Amino acid sequence: MRFANIRETLFSLLFIFSLSSSFSQNEVTLKVIQTSDVHGAIFPFDFVNNRAVDFGLSQVYSYVAHERAKTNQHVLLLDNGDILQGQPTVYYANYIDSSEQHFLAKVMNFMGYDAAVVGNHDIEAGPSIYNRLVKEFDFPWLSANIINTKTKETYFHPYKVFDVSGVRIAVLGLTTPAIPKWLPKTLWPEMRFDDMISTAQTWMDTIQIKENPDIVIGLFHAGHDANYEGNNPNLPRNENASTLVAKQVRGFDAIFIGHDHDRVSKTIVNNFGDSVLVLDPGSSARMVSELTIKLTINPEGDIVSAEKEGRLVSMRDYIPHPDYVSNFFSFAEKVSAYVDRRIGNFQEGVTVRDSYFGPSAFINIIHSVQLGISNADISFAAPLSFDARIQQGPVYVRDMFKLYSYENLLYIMNLSGQEIKDYLEYSYGLWFNTMKSKDDNLLLFRLNEDGTVEHDRRSRAHLKSSYFNFDAAAGIRYQVDVSKPVGERITIFSMENEEPFDMDKTYRVAINSYRGTGGGGHLTEGAKIPTEQLEERIVSVSQMDMRHYLIKWIEHIGNVQPVKPNNWSVVPAEWTEPASERDRILLFGLESDLVYL
Repeated sequence: MRFANIRETLFSLLFIFSLSSSFSQNEVTLKVIQTSDVHGAIFPFDFVNNRAVDFGLSQVYSYVAHERAKTNQHVLLLDNGDILQGQPTVYYANYIDSSEQHFLAKVMNFMGYDAAVVGNHDIEAGPSIYNRLVKEFDFPWLSANIINTKTKETYFHPYKVFDVSGVRIAVLGLTTPAIPKWLPKTLWPEMRFDDMISTAQTWMDTIQIKENPDIVIGLFHAGHDANYEGNNPNLPRNENASTLVAKQVRGFDAIFIGHDHDRVSKTIVNNFGDSVLVLDPGSSARMVSELTIKLTINPEGDIVSAEKEGRLVSMRDYIPHPDYVSNFFSFAEKVSAYVDRRIGNFQEGVTVRDSYFGPSAFINIIHSVQLGISNADISFAAPLSFDARIQQGPVYVRDMFKLYSYENLLYIMNLSGQEIKDYLEYSYGLWFNTMKSKDDNLLLFRLNEDGTVEHDRRSRAHLKSSYFNFDAAAGIRYQVDVSKPVGERITIFSMENEEPFDMDKTYRVAINSYRGTGGGGHLTEGAKIPTEQLEERIVSVSQMDMRHYLIKWIEHIGNVQPVKPNNWSVVPAEWTEPASERDRILLFGLESDLVYL
């Protein structure tokens, strides 16, 4: 090739070099897949309701295998916590099965997870379980804000860096710091739970200096609504601080979230003008979050362009992977045999739906067991499944997961009569609306800006507060007057045995461990007991979880006659009875045969 002069020669060579450089640019596609709040949905089967389902980790593995088979992309598989509680699969693996390796470690190692974060229900399994899994997982279990109070270091790995075709991806893990409000300290000894925002800033600085990452991803077991149930986003240790971190801490390209069982796929602009993808797949592996990042890298290794896209992918379109099913079929048979064990008989069916509108036989079973095994004076209990029923006839272990969804312990606590009254005022304040006429709602629903009742994707009305905070009492006779404001509704007439109820007397109260540590605010905000004084109110703690005692109680009774108690009522009846019928349809729709846990 000949050139007329030196100027032409140099410009022509620069042009050729630039073409050569552009042709040698490298394209890298990274796909990050997230599961969250799986809650034991390991198989395509609901062991509680004894039916096949079209979601779960067996379908997720089919989807992941399909994506890994694509040669034009690199796949990272992440989990965002709360996998150790829910279906009988994990209860069996945690407390019944004593094999050398925890079953969940076998499953997640087989699936090839690259990293996971610790959820609050994973801590709930207790130190013998989560300490064991740290050793048995083939991947790091992350949480930068759970601190070992002895060593002053993080209890779990804070972050993980992956090198993919020369691209450095850092994944920082965080866990909701509200765990001390929900779980007894025996389940988290030697732990401290720090604020998510300050922790994220500290570790972002460390990661940027030490690791020089190209991409930073947050893996946060915390929801997106920092105002959830009246929380103040300006106070430290917010339960659902994921969006607060995304806005206030610079450096995240995307943040995977969980904990709230919501479905979110959105881009937010942080305080520094940068776009951050926020993805939440909901629960039970019905969906996964998918982040795709396409990078263009020049010969010097610099990223010259980056495109990112997030979406949620339904697992309904994927069948269970045959290798997965064949590998773990024997364990599924063990779980099936466990939940199929008959423990007694119910002479009548019970439904949790009744408990939203007044006394119910469903909740009375829990009261009966709590009072029966504790010698307490009074019992508090709430519905722990949103919508569940146990049919008349044979009762099996699986039914106890409907009756009691969580592995709560039973506390006996000392409370004064006034504190019991204030506790109930608070509970019914979360639960019932203040009615002005028979045309008002009885239940307290969440409202849209225009004052209409907010609905979910099933066209069911949203309750303003969580149903598992709707505590009713046994052992006392009382009345709830919803025509009166919160604080003036509850009138306690006597003990159920007709002895006088004394506001100044100290009573032994049976209460679950979630509530006893301050969960829901009934003791701290309602009864006005300072958090630091809750522990000294505890008289005793059960050795086993409540589901264990329910099973033993039904086995002992044999033929159980569920009874709707008459120890409390809601008035005025001429308003509340028609309102209950209207609200029942708002809350559950007309699908009387459907059950949603």
